Amino acid sequence: MTHTTETTDAHGDETPIDPVDRVLAHAEGRSSARVFGTAQALQDSATVAYGDTDGDQWDREERAALRRVPGLSTELEDVTEVEYRQLRLENVVLVGVYPQGSHEDAENSLRELAALAETAGAVVLDGVLQRRPHPDPATYIGRGKAAELRDLVAAVGADTVIADTELAPSQRRALEDVVKVKVIDRTTVILDIFSQHAKSREGKAQVELAQLEYLLPRLRGWGESMSRQAGGQVGAGGAGMGSRGPGETKIELDRRRIRTKMAQLRKQLRDFAPAREAKRSERKRNTIPSVAIAGYTNAGKSSLLNRLTSAGVLVENALFATLDATVRRAEAADGRVYTLTDTVGFVRNLPHQLVEAFRSTLEEVGDADVLVHVVDGSHPDPAAQLATVRDVMGDVGARSTREIVVFNKADLVDEDTRLVLRGLEPGALFVSSRTGEGIDQLRAVVEEALPLPAVEVRALVPYDRGDLINAVHESGHIVSTSHEEDGTAVHAHVSERLAAELAPYAV
Repeated sequence: MTHTTETTDAHGDETPIDPVDRVLAHAEGRSSARVFGTAQALQDSATVAYGDTDGDQWDREERAALRRVPGLSTELEDVTEVEYRQLRLENVVLVGVYPQGSHEDAENSLRELAALAETAGAVVLDGVLQRRPHPDPATYIGRGKAAELRDLVAAVGADTVIADTELAPSQRRALEDVVKVKVIDRTTVILDIFSQHAKSREGKAQVELAQLEYLLPRLRGWGESMSRQAGGQVGAGGAGMGSRGPGETKIELDRRRIRTKMAQLRKQLRDFAPAREAKRSERKRNTIPSVAIAGYTNAGKSSLLNRLTSAGVLVENALFATLDATVRRAEAADGRVYTLTDTVGFVRNLPHQLVEAFRSTLEEVGDADVLVHVVDGSHPDPAAQLATVRDVMGDVGARSTREIVVFNKADLVDEDTRLVLRGLEPGALFVSSRTGEGIDQLRAVVEEALPLPAVEVRALVPYDRGDLINAVHESGHIVSTSHEEDGTAVHAHVSERLAAELAPYAV
């Protein structure tokens, strides 16, 4: 039975509203995709600027060249020939389901999905929401509404439907059978963006593992290609005498190959671990504190790192522009050296396959001494951003790490919004990577939060051991120094290793 709600128009007449709500409409002559995308997750193009603080942006031209090539097939013909199942999205329609009372959250989520689809290379034509207590276990939105969706897809000329959830394999197949075009889900779009943006060997291996884990239960055969048997007569495609038997279907063969490839990727990722651990251990041995920059996707983490260190990390107004962790050296006002790490962004309903595959990258967050949690101050729902990021940080063991909340893009936030954000996080800082507002204050707060080395020493170091004084400046925290007749008197906090070297000169 179809339920309807009623609303009152300007003339006082009662107008029935179908529970499938149209979220997207053409407004003021602009394309739906642009209205939809910038409303939630992408910054307005008029406010995007790249400055000297972003460093050299050699990757931007290459990244732009990775956009979709129109007219390519999206059908996976043979998994052995396709390492990354990159979906060539074209014209898409979005669909979501929400229970009563969560309409605003559902609209925000669908707008974010539109920005994800746009980042992946799609043109979003329309988006619809259906209110129902639970998604239909068969077709996600119910067979009747699926038929309406088929008519909408035909009317706007879409060739792909994206569901705002992770569909079960049976739901995707059933919905595809009704709407007669390709049906994918939110997880597939995120995986596709990751496959486009991964650059390092480790990043590519992580993405491929996540894609294969997702693809394995969703392999679908078409026609007779999936029912071929390995045995049989020579003329029937078999290998003749000695080879006849129950055989192996094409889909079973593909599954076996996927499992073999996944085992290879897991071994490859384990092989990357020692080098990463060695670098991390060396930093710990030298007591170099680490600061991780974490936050929601497109919150401005890379821009902030560039502003703090001129790192030259790629900055782009797109979701998941950064996938590979970037570590840069920084120096505090007192001369101490520390590292700043730019990490992969988070998003609501982040696929668990990605959290598992990127666990090694996310360990940078869990092992950090200080966490700079960047939030987009101009976002319509910053509270949801905060909650999403903290959930993932809890999964990687970073709950106890000292957290500094930073509301970025402060140049786009008015005073009333700042009051609301201060109520949300009273101790947060307001910064703008674009204008430089609040950057010096952030740098001071980060330096103050850096942990002190373990051992307090007082020593008189001879002038011919300037290397020790230099080491104290680089990795220690100096309380006071003075030049005496026999050498440099120093009072400092240093690592145990450096304290042992200074022991002969202790006073």
